[in-house]
Amino acid sequence: MNGTYYNITPYVNLLSYNLPPETVIPTFLFASLSYVIILFCNLILILTIILNKCLHQPMYLFLINLPISDLMGSSAFFIQAMRQILMKSQTISYPTCVTQAFFIHIYAAGTMFMLTVMAYDRYIAICWPLRYNVVMTNAHIMKVITLTWLGCLVLIGVLFGLLLRLPRCRSELTQPYCDNPSLLMLVCENTSINNIYGLFSVALTQVIANGMMLFTYLRILIACFRSKRSDTKAKALQTCATHLLVFLLLECLGLFTIISYRLRAIPLHLRRFIGVSTLIFPPTLNPIIYGLKTKEIRDKIIQFFKNISLRTKLNCIHF
Repeated sequence: MNGTYYNITPYVNLLSYNLPPETVIPTFLFASLSYVIILFCNLILILTIILNKCLHQPMYLFLINLPISDLMGSSAFFIQAMRQILMKSQTISYPTCVTQAFFIHIYAAGTMFMLTVMAYDRYIAICWPLRYNVVMTNAHIMKVITLTWLGCLVLIGVLFGLLLRLPRCRSELTQPYCDNPSLLMLVCENTSINNIYGLFSVALTQVIANGMMLFTYLRILIACFRSKRSDTKAKALQTCATHLLVFLLLECLGLFTIISYRLRAIPLHLRRFIGVSTLIFPPTLNPIIYGLKTKEIRDKIIQFFKNISLRTKLNCIHF
């Protein structure tokens, strides 16, 4: 042990939000409202796809995994953040911290890989339309979804397995939430293996995601410009633009967060803001973007609320 003192306390301290007393309640209410909006929008998207058989198509079966991933990440962050704000306590048990970090990383990896799978689906649909129903069978879809989630679990599971083998000698985190880089800073042992695997997992994710995006979108653009049907071209480009917007939003926020840990010159408050934004903006905007931009989903959501309104009026009249 070389005489190093190892912290065996089961608690760690998160970075404080440093809120003035008069802003605690408004901030808590704002965080609660943000979480409720995320829950509402993502659950509406999930229920819309589940309850409408006409949406049980490959694109929507892949899409339903996106709000599931968003709910995991936002719940892992907001539940602890609201407790931290209301209780004015930065202390969290180490197992809870690791659990929060695990689900945040599953959210990040799961969303990235699921967007990649959705790009593959659009590629087959636009570039090979006659083979789409042959390739995208229910068995194939379930196999792709299962392999995607298993891949995320293995990738992130190994990351945290390597972390948990190391003893801690510090208890002060550099973020207001828990993630692997912050937890790794609590360790006083050699973390070379963790750093190498962490860089490997990031590089692997980026190569697969960006490589697939670049390949599929180049092929899709070529296919669209070759198409003589303007309506088909416009619909394909609109669908791809929506998907690309969601991907670029997560990619920019996620990459900045990762790079910020390597560059000490980046101000701490900026690193904290971008890190928190990664857990707030994509889960909030994803269901709204897909709900508004995807006509089939938008029509079903509008119909759903019209039916609720009609039933309410009929009940009132009956009463």
